[in-house]
Amino acid sequence: MAVFTEVGFDPADELVRRLGLGALRELRGIEGGIENTNYFATTEQGEYVLTVFERLGFQQLPYYLCLMKHLAERGIPVPAPAADPTVVSGAIGVVAALGAQAKTQALKVPSIAPCALLHTLNGKPAAVVQRLAGKSELAPTAAHCAELGRMLARMHLAGRDFDRLQPNLRGLAWWNDTAPVVLPYLEASQAALLRGELAYQNHVAESSGYAALPRGPVHADLFRDNAMFATGVDGECSDGEFSDGQSSAPRLTGIFDFYFAGTDTWLFDLAVCLNDWAIDLPTGEHDASRADALLAAYATVRPLTGPERALLPALLRAAALRFWISRLWDYHLPREASMLKPHDPTHFERVLRQRARHPDALQMPISAADPTPALFPIFTSVEAPATAQTAAATA
Repeated sequence: MAVFTEVGFDPADELVRRLGLGALRELRGIEGGIENTNYFATTEQGEYVLTVFERLGFQQLPYYLCLMKHLAERGIPVPAPAADPTVVSGAIGVVAALGAQAKTQALKVPSIAPCALLHTLNGKPAAVVQRLAGKSELAPTAAHCAELGRMLARMHLAGRDFDRLQPNLRGLAWWNDTAPVVLPYLEASQAALLRGELAYQNHVAESSGYAALPRGPVHADLFRDNAMFATGVDGECSDGEFSDGQSSAPRLTGIFDFYFAGTDTWLFDLAVCLNDWAIDLPTGEHDASRADALLAAYATVRPLTGPERALLPALLRAAALRFWISRLWDYHLPREASMLKPHDPTHFERVLRQRARHPDALQMPISAADPTPALFPIFTSVEAPATAQTAAATA
């Protein structure tokens, strides 16, 4: 990510040694992103990523780090955080001691309880996690999307018994608070779109259909640059082909950057992925082949419920709105950083307009066992909020 905090070699070396990772050999800042400071750290024992958190505090971070550890222990390829053996982790200790009662009792662990996965560097919270193998695929095919869909469903199911609760901090409440801050920077048509869509999403969130959506820990930021892929098998050629020249199928080797995670609807997480992995980036238009591959693969692990199928078009708009607002905020109210490159907010404006204009782009199949209408009533941002409210209440 962008480098906001310059970390010296010696303090980083002291940290990785304390974590039992061996002496530090190389420390290199990572360019890109806008939230945290990240470094690649090479130690005697391997490759790691050192993160210094710029916005999140000591009370919020245990959720993310413990979630990553929880998922890694259940076979999901996420970077496991390194623990400090000198710290007794309050939440982890309680869970281990309570056994079967952990799910009920762990929620009572104070957010400020010590966490062995959370460290301090330059006076700020920090973490050291495993560096994943493979590379991000910025031009994914349907095969990449299918891999992602299956893993996303597995990740959702693996998080069902996670013991901590934290709302999605970039969810609807944050949209309502942040929209007035960015509105002065918008043209009239953009302001109308933002106000109208925000009103629509508030009404959707009040509906009975939305209340029925399955929920749990979600990544909430699983863009194509937050996943890693490899191809082939043992003995693979260095260029990603087998020795006979045949290309191999992609294999998802890791999902990272969980620092927007929270408890939310699984459908919102799926919508975030569809809005990045299954669209044409220059135009924001829906890509049917990639979307179908992602959804079909997801459903082989966890079929969507009736309310999820009905509300998918509305949640696609919600996911686009979330990232339009956050990019407007980062673009017009940036923070100083030595490698800061804010994302273009107009990209998700385009995606939002496309999702609102073409709500039937994703026609979810209706099963005989659960013949729920495939589409939630869709309204453009210029229609009266009262009309949208009536539709949401009857969903």
